Amino acid sequence: MSGKTLKVTLVKSMNGRLKNHQASVRGLGLRRMHQTVEVIDTPENRGMINKAYYMLRVEETA
Repeated sequence: MSGKTLKVTLVKSMNGRLKNHQASVRGLGLRRMHQTVEVIDTPENRGMINKAYYMLRVEETA
């Protein structure tokens, strides 16, 4: 397995969003606006990112 990671940043508020979208963002480890976390590039994490893509900014890292 490659050691690729993704930098994920919350750029829009979670207020008023669907509960399962909020849960996906929390599952990625994001708690507040403009917080950035690094997550491993797995199908599970990609699925959470795809569900709430409109609130997130994603960058690939080596």
